[in-house]
Amino acid sequence: MLGPLGDIVVLDLSRALAGPHAAQMLGDLGARVIKVEHPDGGDESRGWGPPFVGPDHDISTYFLAANRNKQSIAVDLKSAEGKQLIERLVRHSDVLVENFRTGVLDRLGFTVERLHELNPRLVILSITGFGHDGPEGGRPGYDQIAQGEAGLMSLTGPSPDEPYRVGASIGDLLAGMYGAYGVAAALHERARTGRGRVVRTSLLAAITGVHAYHGTAWTVGGQVTAAGGNHHASIAPYGAFRCADGMLQIAAANDGQWRKVAALLGLDPEQPRYATNRDRSAHRDELITDMEKALSAHDRAHWLAKLAEAGVPAGAIRTLDEVYAWEQTRSQGLVVEVEHPVLGTIELPGPPLRFDGLTGVEHTAPPALGQDGEAVLAWLEERES
Repeated sequence: MLGPLGDIVVLDLSRALAGPHAAQMLGDLGARVIKVEHPDGGDESRGWGPPFVGPDHDISTYFLAANRNKQSIAVDLKSAEGKQLIERLVRHSDVLVENFRTGVLDRLGFTVERLHELNPRLVILSITGFGHDGPEGGRPGYDQIAQGEAGLMSLTGPSPDEPYRVGASIGDLLAGMYGAYGVAAALHERARTGRGRVVRTSLLAAITGVHAYHGTAWTVGGQVTAAGGNHHASIAPYGAFRCADGMLQIAAANDGQWRKVAALLGLDPEQPRYATNRDRSAHRDELITDMEKALSAHDRAHWLAKLAEAGVPAGAIRTLDEVYAWEQTRSQGLVVEVEHPVLGTIELPGPPLRFDGLTGVEHTAPPALGQDGEAVLAWLEERES
């Protein structure tokens, strides 16, 4: 594959979502990703569903989401033969990705010291649930548990009394993103120092890392933000509003945009309750009521056209089938076509990055368990010769 990481080899020992997502991101950038799976069933996400697809309804769409652009080799890490093969692969890899519980890789004989003895240039990405050290270091972590423990659920939902999980496994995905970002930095450093280092992140760290203004509201302002439904905690009007045939979203991030919204809805933008963002935020419930009363006069299409004409950020709330059918989504490369060994031609969600002037990247389908064993061994023998 072509790409910014086209000369990089990634040894992916991870499973489920956070680690595989990080490795997939590196594969999207051109790296050769060798996914190591246990011969008995492979990555546990191969069994996660529904939906399952294929002639025998045994292919998990969950697995398909995080394993494009990889080769699969089946290895028993507990066997002497398997450990020997991993040692060979480590010697010829640039990056190792793992998300075992703390201590598991050590017990398998692959401590950080041993890995760097085998390959001093190896960058190691380790993703855990709550961190590898500290009073709860090594605690197992799953996405929804981490969303609750890291405060994200307290910010999500219709009210403080009804905390909701984010609909996607956002803790896993963010940890994968932060991990890939850390790997890129470590590879850049290695070019200068000649040595790899360990990059660590966790579901706890990743979710806390995106608290953003909610975090500083507490650490600086002493205010604990609570779930507020579909409306922004610091900007008004900014959220989802009911109109004649459903809902639309309006984001007036400054007073100029607010005046345009008010003009369209027949509201007085300078009345004391609504003159500034501070005023509007303090009277948010009244503002929503007034806006929805005016919006009820017409349907969503009418208001979206008017808001677009006025230059006010606004949008529909699309279902996923609508998103993937949307021409704008497809124009951005966010849907890719690949050839799967069983399913044939399928479409997958595409990578979120584009590089000007880079063409010819061909994505490959998530592999069947162990399908690339012979090819990886042949490549390894060539590297060792």
